[in-house]
Amino acid sequence: MDLPEIKALIDAMASADLAEMEIAKDGWTLRLVRRPGSGLPPLTQPAMAPASNAPSAQKVVREREADALIVKAPLAGTVYLSSSPAEPPFVEVGSSVVTGATLCVIEAMKVFNAVKAERDGTIAALLVGSGDEVESGQALLRFG
Repeated sequence: MDLPEIKALIDAMASADLAEMEIAKDGWTLRLVRRPGSGLPPLTQPAMAPASNAPSAQKVVREREADALIVKAPLAGTVYLSSSPAEPPFVEVGSSVVTGATLCVIEAMKVFNAVKAERDGTIAALLVGSGDEVESGQALLRFG
């Protein structure tokens, strides 16, 4: 895990208003924790330690706000925010969506799997970029 990846995770954590995030990748575990009530911008404590003998990388995300909804990847693959590079994205921050609307697609083994909205709402944050590799259970976006 390199510094730009860690900084991107810190930014994603701040934009998603998460209190805690833990990511395991390439034999390392990174845990970021925001201290509540510090009055400072999101404060993190990166701590890297060798990962346990887990068979695959896992990402654990805990929400701080009970009414927020984090949409997570149902499978590992490459996420795309539009149907093709020339097309507009399915959703953007501030987009209003209805139940059943396509939020993004995940390509796994040359099959495109649509990730659909499970409720009506407004997109508060996109936590991944088009073309990013995602793990099953990884946070993709947040409803506000």
